[in-house]
Amino acid sequence: MSETCNQTCSSCSEDCAERKEKKVDFSERMNEMSNIKKVIGVVSGKGGVGKSLVTSMLAVAMSRMGYHAAILDADVTGPSIPKAFGIKQKASGSELGLLPVKTQTNIDVMSINLLLEKDSDPVVWRGPIISGTVKQFWTDVIWGDVDFMFIDMPPGTGDVPLTVFQSIPVDGIIVVTSPQELVSMIVSKAVKMAEMMNIPIIGLVENMSYFKCPDNGKDYQIFGESHIEEIADKHNLKVLAKLPIDPKISDACDKGIIEFYDGNWLEPVAKILVNMGGN
Repeated sequence: MSETCNQTCSSCSEDCAERKEKKVDFSERMNEMSNIKKVIGVVSGKGGVGKSLVTSMLAVAMSRMGYHAAILDADVTGPSIPKAFGIKQKASGSELGLLPVKTQTNIDVMSINLLLEKDSDPVVWRGPIISGTVKQFWTDVIWGDVDFMFIDMPPGTGDVPLTVFQSIPVDGIIVVTSPQELVSMIVSKAVKMAEMMNIPIIGLVENMSYFKCPDNGKDYQIFGESHIEEIADKHNLKVLAKLPIDPKISDACDKGIIEFYDGNWLEPVAKILVNMGGN
């Protein structure tokens, strides 16, 4: 028993001998026709920091290295992955399960927008239904052989992140942040949730870190001084990458051609993931 134990076993993830009640196993089995080697969650404490962008670019980086990458879009109420890849077709399936849609470079994607009649239709569902949908993306989708699956999570520490951490064997998470000072507190919440759930934290990625002026080549911190090093030191984490403010990235996402954007900031992160295994 930990010295800091407060006897609230129901909210504790420790597997100690003094436990007063058994831990409930919420894990779900993947579709029997799926073989997924590594699952990486991409999380953020708040919206608008570029989590879906990082998810997309990581999948592209792994694909360029010759690995079969897939994206499970768990941001059910704010799906943006299909848009970034220019996916127009809908998902299909049979009595055996759903089939993900392949991008132009063979990345498999499953998102709620691939099941809706219109991309602009809102998903007005309560939390349990949204969480159940995310679980079905794991249990009912025939992913086939996948080397690296990236889960694009909704922001915050609510129902869906909890469902993913409890139901899916996540091998590690990458936390996406931005330079604003307010974000440091919010990132800490996401990091602490992962620690409570015993999910390994691979490191931090800072988006919108700086702007490189095309006229003089100098870097300018548009959103103020970065605090990512402080956050990393506080939680003993690695800073994996810093992405710039680049209009070409936004343009590539808007046009659905993120696969063909020439940016290599996340290649070092991809190499770290390879060293974790899955090849």
